[in-house]
Amino acid sequence: MSKRKFIYDPETLSYKPVESSKKKWFLVFTAGLISGLLILFFLLSAPNSFFSTPREKVLARENENLKLNYELLNQKFQKIEMVLNDIKQRDNNIYRVIFEANPVSDDEREAGYGGVDLYKNLDGTAEQNLIKSTLHKADKLEKQLVIQSKSFDEVVKLAKEKEKFLSHIPAIQPVENKFLKRMASGYGMRIHPILKRPRMHYGMDFTAKTGTPIYATGDGKVKHAGWKSNGFGNHVIIDHSFGYETLYAHMSKVAVKKGQKVKRGQIIGYVGNTGLSAGPHCHYEVHLNGKRINPINFYYNDLTPEMYAQLRKMASEENQSLD
Repeated sequence: MSKRKFIYDPETLSYKPVESSKKKWFLVFTAGLISGLLILFFLLSAPNSFFSTPREKVLARENENLKLNYELLNQKFQKIEMVLNDIKQRDNNIYRVIFEANPVSDDEREAGYGGVDLYKNLDGTAEQNLIKSTLHKADKLEKQLVIQSKSFDEVVKLAKEKEKFLSHIPAIQPVENKFLKRMASGYGMRIHPILKRPRMHYGMDFTAKTGTPIYATGDGKVKHAGWKSNGFGNHVIIDHSFGYETLYAHMSKVAVKKGQKVKRGQIIGYVGNTGLSAGPHCHYEVHLNGKRINPINFYYNDLTPEMYAQLRKMASEENQSLD
Protein backbone atom coordinates (compact mmCIF):
# COMPACT_ATOMS: atom_id res chain seq x y z
CA MET A 1 0.00 0.00 0.00
CA SER A 2 1.56 3.30 -1.08
CA LYS A 3 2.12 5.99 1.46
CA ARG A 4 0.13 9.13 1.11
CA LYS A 5 1.62 12.58 1.74
CA PHE A 6 -0.11 15.12 3.99
CA ILE A 7 0.24 18.86 4.35
CA TYR A 8 -0.82 20.95 7.43
CA ASP A 9 -3.56 23.51 6.83
CA PRO A 10 -3.22 26.40 9.33
CA GLU A 11 -6.72 27.61 8.67
CA THR A 12 -8.41 24.38 9.69
CA LEU A 13 -5.62 23.40 12.08
CA SER A 14 -5.55 19.98 10.46
CA TYR A 15 -3.59 17.83 7.98
CA LYS A 16 -4.86 17.37 4.48
CA PRO A 17 -3.67 14.76 1.99
CA VAL A 18 -1.51 16.04 -0.95
CA GLU A 19 -3.14 15.42 -4.31
CA SER A 20 -0.69 14.56 -7.28
CA SER A 21 -0.70 16.94 -10.24
CA LYS A 22 -0.49 15.31 -13.67
CA LYS A 23 -0.20 18.73 -15.30
CA LYS A 24 2.81 19.63 -13.19
CA TRP A 25 4.42 16.31 -13.96
CA PHE A 26 3.81 16.82 -17.66
CA LEU A 27 5.43 20.29 -17.59
CA VAL A 28 8.51 18.98 -15.82
CA PHE A 29 8.83 16.10 -18.30
CA THR A 30 8.42 18.41 -21.29
CA ALA A 31 11.05 20.84 -19.98
CA GLY A 32 13.52 18.01 -19.48
CA LEU A 33 12.90 16.63 -22.94
CA ILE A 34 13.43 20.03 -24.58
CA SER A 35 16.64 20.57 -22.61
CA GLY A 36 17.92 17.17 -23.73
CA LEU A 37 17.11 17.86 -27.35
CA LEU A 38 18.86 21.23 -27.18
CA ILE A 39 21.99 19.63 -25.72
CA LEU A 40 21.98 16.91 -28.42
CA PHE A 41 21.55 19.50 -31.19
CA PHE A 42 24.46 21.51 -29.86
CA LEU A 43 26.67 18.45 -29.74
CA LEU A 44 25.75 17.46 -33.31
CA SER A 45 26.26 20.98 -34.67
CA ALA A 46 29.82 21.21 -33.29
CA PRO A 47 31.20 17.68 -33.72
CA ASN A 48 34.85 18.75 -33.85
CA SER A 49 34.57 20.17 -30.37
CA PHE A 50 33.40 16.97 -28.77
CA PHE A 51 33.33 13.97 -31.14
CA SER A 52 33.65 13.18 -34.86
CA THR A 53 32.24 10.53 -37.09
CA PRO A 54 34.64 8.10 -38.85
CA ARG A 55 33.99 9.91 -42.13
CA GLU A 56 34.86 13.27 -40.59
CA LYS A 57 38.05 11.85 -39.12
CA VAL A 58 39.10 10.58 -42.59
CA LEU A 59 38.40 13.98 -44.15
CA ALA A 60 40.35 15.73 -41.40
CA ARG A 61 43.40 13.51 -42.04
CA GLU A 62 43.14 14.17 -45.78
CA ASN A 63 43.06 17.91 -45.13
CA GLU A 64 46.15 17.68 -42.97
CA ASN A 65 47.96 15.67 -45.67
CA LEU A 66 46.98 18.19 -48.34
CA LYS A 67 48.21 21.04 -46.18
CA LEU A 68 51.53 19.24 -45.64
CA ASN A 69 51.89 18.57 -49.38
CA TYR A 70 51.24 22.23 -50.20
CA GLU A 71 53.87 23.30 -47.70
CA LEU A 72 56.38 20.85 -49.21
CA LEU A 73 55.49 22.14 -52.69
CA ASN A 74 56.11 25.70 -51.54
CA GLN A 75 59.55 24.67 -50.28
CA LYS A 76 60.35 23.17 -53.71
CA PHE A 77 59.17 26.38 -55.39
CA GLN A 78 61.52 28.36 -53.17
CA LYS A 79 64.46 26.18 -54.27
CA ILE A 80 63.45 26.58 -57.94
CA GLU A 81 63.25 30.35 -57.47
CA MET A 82 66.79 30.34 -56.04
CA VAL A 83 68.09 28.38 -59.06
CA LEU A 84 66.20 30.64 -61.47
CA ASN A 85 67.63 33.76 -59.82
CA ASP A 86 71.13 32.31 -60.19
CA ILE A 87 70.47 31.60 -63.88
CA LYS A 88 69.18 35.18 -64.35
CA GLN A 89 72.36 36.57 -62.82
CA ARG A 90 74.60 34.47 -65.08
CA ASP A 91 72.45 35.29 -68.10
CA ASN A 92 72.73 39.06 -67.56
CA ASN A 93 76.28 39.29 -66.19
CA ILE A 94 78.13 36.56 -68.12
CA TYR A 95 76.42 35.23 -71.24
CA ARG A 96 75.07 38.55 -72.47
CA VAL A 97 78.28 40.38 -71.59
CA ILE A 98 80.30 37.91 -73.67
CA PHE A 99 78.07 38.44 -76.70
CA GLU A 100 77.75 42.20 -76.14
CA ALA A 101 73.97 42.06 -75.65
CA ASN A 102 71.86 44.21 -73.34
CA PRO A 103 70.74 42.48 -70.13
CA VAL A 104 67.09 41.53 -69.69
CA SER A 105 65.61 44.09 -67.27
CA ASP A 106 63.62 43.15 -64.17
CA ASP A 107 60.55 44.80 -65.74
CA GLU A 108 60.84 42.49 -68.74
CA ARG A 109 61.31 39.44 -66.54
CA GLU A 110 58.19 40.37 -64.51
CA ALA A 111 56.13 41.13 -67.63
CA GLY A 112 52.62 39.71 -67.48
CA TYR A 113 52.79 39.04 -63.73
CA GLY A 114 50.66 40.91 -61.22
CA GLY A 115 47.67 43.12 -61.88
CA VAL A 116 44.34 41.26 -61.82
CA ASP A 117 44.03 38.75 -58.97
CA LEU A 118 43.22 35.50 -60.76
CA TYR A 119 42.68 33.64 -57.48
CA LYS A 120 40.48 36.10 -55.59
CA ASN A 121 37.78 33.44 -55.19
CA LEU A 122 40.20 31.48 -52.99
CA ASP A 123 40.38 34.18 -50.31
CA GLY A 124 39.13 32.94 -46.98
CA THR A 125 40.44 30.18 -44.77
CA ALA A 126 44.09 29.47 -44.04
CA GLU A 127 43.95 26.40 -46.27
CA GLN A 128 42.55 28.43 -49.17
CA ASN A 129 45.20 31.10 -48.69
CA LEU A 130 47.90 28.40 -48.82
CA ILE A 131 46.49 27.08 -52.10
CA LYS A 132 46.30 30.63 -53.49
CA SER A 133 49.92 31.34 -52.51
CA THR A 134 51.07 28.12 -54.17
CA LEU A 135 49.19 28.85 -57.39
CA HIS A 136 50.65 32.37 -57.43
CA LYS A 137 54.20 31.02 -57.19
CA ALA A 138 53.57 28.39 -59.88
CA ASP A 139 52.14 31.03 -62.23
CA LYS A 140 55.03 33.42 -61.60
CA LEU A 141 57.66 30.72 -62.14
CA GLU A 142 56.00 29.58 -65.35
CA LYS A 143 56.08 33.09 -66.82
CA GLN A 144 59.65 33.75 -65.69
CA LEU A 145 60.79 30.45 -67.22
CA VAL A 146 59.18 31.41 -70.54
CA ILE A 147 61.04 34.74 -70.53
CA GLN A 148 64.32 33.03 -69.53
CA SER A 149 63.85 30.46 -72.29
CA LYS A 150 63.40 33.25 -74.85
CA SER A 151 66.53 34.93 -73.49
CA PHE A 152 68.54 31.73 -73.93
CA ASP A 153 67.20 31.36 -77.49
CA GLU A 154 68.55 34.85 -78.17
CA VAL A 155 71.91 34.00 -76.55
CA VAL A 156 72.20 30.85 -78.69
CA LYS A 157 71.48 32.94 -81.79
CA LEU A 158 74.08 35.49 -80.69
CA ALA A 159 76.60 32.71 -80.10
CA LYS A 160 76.05 31.35 -83.60
CA GLU A 161 76.36 34.84 -85.06
CA LYS A 162 79.46 35.47 -82.96
CA GLU A 163 81.00 32.22 -84.17
CA LYS A 164 80.26 33.20 -87.75
CA PHE A 165 81.60 36.71 -87.14
CA LEU A 166 84.85 35.43 -85.60
CA SER A 167 85.43 33.03 -88.49
CA HIS A 168 84.70 35.64 -91.16
CA ILE A 169 86.64 38.71 -90.11
CA PRO A 170 90.33 38.89 -91.15
CA ALA A 171 92.57 37.41 -88.45
CA ILE A 172 95.84 36.10 -90.00
CA GLN A 173 98.63 37.36 -92.26
CA PRO A 174 98.09 36.72 -96.00
CA VAL A 175 101.47 34.99 -96.44
CA GLU A 176 103.35 32.72 -94.06
CA ASN A 177 105.44 35.05 -91.93
CA LYS A 178 106.47 33.18 -88.79
CA PHE A 179 109.68 35.17 -88.29
CA LEU A 180 108.26 38.57 -89.37
CA LYS A 181 110.90 38.96 -92.11
CA ARG A 182 108.49 39.41 -95.01
CA MET A 183 106.80 42.65 -93.93
CA ALA A 184 108.26 45.36 -96.20
CA SER A 185 106.01 48.36 -95.81
CA GLY A 186 103.03 49.38 -93.69
CA TYR A 187 99.91 51.51 -93.82
CA GLY A 188 100.40 55.27 -94.15
CA MET A 189 102.25 57.86 -96.24
CA ARG A 190 105.08 56.15 -98.15
CA ILE A 191 107.38 56.92 -101.08
CA HIS A 192 105.96 55.24 -104.17
CA PRO A 193 108.67 53.04 -105.79
CA ILE A 194 107.76 54.07 -109.34
CA LEU A 195 106.27 57.54 -108.98
CA LYS A 196 109.04 58.48 -106.46
CA ARG A 197 106.83 60.78 -104.45
CA PRO A 198 104.90 60.50 -101.17
CA ARG A 199 101.62 58.74 -101.59
CA MET A 200 99.11 57.20 -99.22
CA HIS A 201 99.75 53.48 -98.92
CA TYR A 202 96.44 51.88 -97.93
CA GLY A 203 97.75 48.43 -97.12
CA MET A 204 100.73 46.35 -96.05
CA ASP A 205 103.34 44.80 -98.34
CA PHE A 206 104.68 41.29 -97.67
CA THR A 207 107.73 40.29 -99.73
CA ALA A 208 108.14 36.67 -100.83
CA LYS A 209 109.40 34.66 -103.79
CA THR A 210 107.17 34.44 -106.83
CA GLY A 211 104.85 31.46 -106.41
CA THR A 212 104.63 31.71 -102.60
CA PRO A 213 101.04 30.83 -101.52
CA ILE A 214 98.69 33.64 -100.48
CA TYR A 215 95.97 32.71 -97.98
CA ALA A 216 92.45 34.03 -97.32
CA THR A 217 92.59 35.75 -93.96
CA GLY A 218 88.95 34.94 -93.10
CA ASP A 219 85.92 33.04 -94.37
CA GLY A 220 84.02 34.75 -97.16
CA LYS A 221 82.99 34.88 -100.78
CA VAL A 222 85.23 35.92 -103.68
CA LYS A 223 84.02 39.25 -105.03
CA HIS A 224 86.73 39.70 -107.69
CA ALA A 225 89.39 37.37 -109.09
CA GLY A 226 91.69 38.29 -111.97
CA TRP A 227 93.23 41.25 -113.76
CA LYS A 228 91.99 44.80 -113.58
CA SER A 229 93.67 47.94 -114.88
CA ASN A 230 93.96 49.68 -111.53
CA GLY A 231 97.62 48.99 -110.79
CA PHE A 232 96.93 45.85 -108.70
CA GLY A 233 97.51 43.46 -111.61
CA ASN A 234 96.13 40.01 -110.82
CA HIS A 235 94.27 40.40 -107.55
CA VAL A 236 91.50 38.92 -105.41
CA ILE A 237 88.87 40.70 -103.31
CA ILE A 238 86.99 38.69 -100.69
CA ASP A 239 83.70 39.79 -99.12
CA HIS A 240 83.69 38.56 -95.50
CA SER A 241 80.24 39.95 -94.58
CA PHE A 242 79.71 42.19 -91.52
CA GLY A 243 81.07 45.07 -93.65
CA TYR A 244 84.56 43.56 -94.12
CA GLU A 245 86.46 43.02 -97.37
CA THR A 246 90.11 42.14 -98.04
CA LEU A 247 92.25 42.73 -101.13
CA TYR A 248 95.31 40.69 -102.22
CA ALA A 249 97.25 42.27 -105.12
CA HIS A 250 100.05 41.63 -107.65
CA MET A 251 99.53 37.84 -107.84
CA SER A 252 101.42 35.75 -110.35
CA LYS A 253 98.45 33.37 -110.45
CA VAL A 254 94.90 33.47 -109.10
CA ALA A 255 93.62 30.21 -107.56
CA VAL A 256 89.93 31.06 -107.04
CA LYS A 257 86.96 32.24 -109.07
CA LYS A 258 84.41 35.01 -108.55
CA GLY A 259 81.50 33.83 -106.41
CA GLN A 260 83.51 31.03 -104.83
CA LYS A 261 83.24 30.55 -101.05
CA VAL A 262 86.55 30.34 -99.24
CA LYS A 263 87.73 29.50 -95.72
CA ARG A 264 90.38 31.18 -93.62
CA GLY A 265 93.79 29.70 -94.47
CA GLN A 266 92.70 28.53 -97.94
CA ILE A 267 95.11 29.28 -100.82
CA ILE A 268 93.57 31.92 -103.10
CA GLY A 269 96.60 32.74 -105.25
CA TYR A 270 100.39 33.08 -105.43
CA VAL A 271 102.83 35.93 -104.91
CA GLY A 272 103.85 37.76 -108.09
CA ASN A 273 104.91 41.08 -109.52
CA THR A 274 101.99 42.00 -111.78
CA GLY A 275 100.52 45.48 -112.10
CA LEU A 276 102.23 48.58 -110.75
CA SER A 277 104.79 46.76 -108.60
CA ALA A 278 108.51 47.11 -107.88
CA GLY A 279 109.13 43.48 -106.96
CA PRO A 280 107.47 40.19 -105.97
CA HIS A 281 105.18 40.82 -103.00
CA CYS A 282 101.60 40.65 -101.75
CA HIS A 283 99.91 43.99 -101.24
CA TYR A 284 97.20 43.41 -98.61
CA GLU A 285 94.30 45.71 -97.66
CA VAL A 286 91.41 45.52 -95.20
CA HIS A 287 88.20 47.47 -95.90
CA LEU A 288 85.43 48.11 -93.38
CA ASN A 289 82.13 49.49 -94.67
CA GLY A 290 83.90 50.73 -97.81
CA LYS A 291 86.72 52.47 -95.95
CA ARG A 292 90.33 51.23 -96.15
CA ILE A 293 91.72 50.70 -92.64
CA ASN A 294 95.08 49.63 -91.20
CA PRO A 295 95.52 45.83 -91.51
CA ILE A 296 97.93 45.81 -88.53
CA ASN A 297 94.96 45.29 -86.20
CA PHE A 298 93.89 42.02 -87.82
CA TYR A 299 96.62 39.47 -87.09
CA TYR A 300 95.55 38.31 -83.61
CA ASN A 301 95.28 34.64 -84.63
CA ASP A 302 98.89 34.65 -85.82
CA LEU A 303 100.94 36.62 -83.35
CA THR A 304 101.93 36.69 -79.71
CA PRO A 305 101.78 40.10 -78.00
CA GLU A 306 105.58 40.42 -78.38
CA MET A 307 105.47 39.57 -82.10
CA TYR A 308 102.58 41.95 -82.63
CA ALA A 309 104.50 44.80 -80.98
CA GLN A 310 107.49 44.07 -83.22
CA LEU A 311 105.39 43.93 -86.39
CA ARG A 312 103.62 47.15 -85.45
CA LYS A 313 106.96 48.89 -85.03
CA MET A 314 108.17 47.64 -88.42
CA ALA A 315 104.93 48.74 -90.11
CA SER A 316 105.20 52.26 -88.72
CA GLU A 317 108.57 52.95 -90.35
CA GLU A 318 108.31 55.53 -93.12
CA ASN A 319 110.10 53.68 -95.90
CA GLN A 320 109.46 53.05 -99.57
CA SER A 321 106.51 50.85 -100.47
CA LEU A 322 106.63 48.23 -103.24
CA ASP A 323 103.52 49.57 -105.05
